[in-house]
Amino acid sequence: MYYPEPISKLIDSFMKLPGIGPKTAVRLAFFVLNMKEDVVLDFAKALVNAKRNLTYCSSCGHITDKDPCYICEDTKRDRSIICVVQDPKDVIAMEKMKEYNGLYHVLHGAISPMEGIGPEDIKIAELLRRLQDETVQEVILATNPNIEGEATAMYISRLLKPTGVKITRIAHGLPVGGDLEYADEVTLSKALEGRREL
Repeated sequence: MYYPEPISKLIDSFMKLPGIGPKTAVRLAFFVLNMKEDVVLDFAKALVNAKRNLTYCSSCGHITDKDPCYICEDTKRDRSIICVVQDPKDVIAMEKMKEYNGLYHVLHGAISPMEGIGPEDIKIAELLRRLQDETVQEVILATNPNIEGEATAMYISRLLKPTGVKITRIAHGLPVGGDLEYADEVTLSKALEGRREL
């Protein structure tokens, strides 16, 4: 179907976003056309603002509007623990819990030979540099519980073993409120592996 060029470009732009197919892109484009002009301008400004004013923390790699980020700058945080995560979104998920008070290190990905991503393509070298000052006592590996996340955790674990730093991995298994009968074999296996004494 033919659309005038401005809306066609808008549809194409929406389709560049993850999870947005042609039908959703058309629906979003027409939704934008029906919005008030000042709302559309605010939306466009927010996009440009986020792109121009956000960067990554030079210390931990988290997304920030100032360097260092508010977490690395916070003197009340426990500097002896670093939680290693794959993406900035993971930092936000951990912070929502309000239980963790250490620092973070964002890898910006995971090792995935199938996608051509090796250890040199993510921020492992930066993590090693951070461990040189000997303040860090523990590294928590909080990568995703999938093949890539597990491979990344194992690689980092082997790399850090000679440093003498305590290396831990977040627990995996059944979610609270979950039923055994609906859990897959891998989840059950991880839950059994991570059991603890009561």
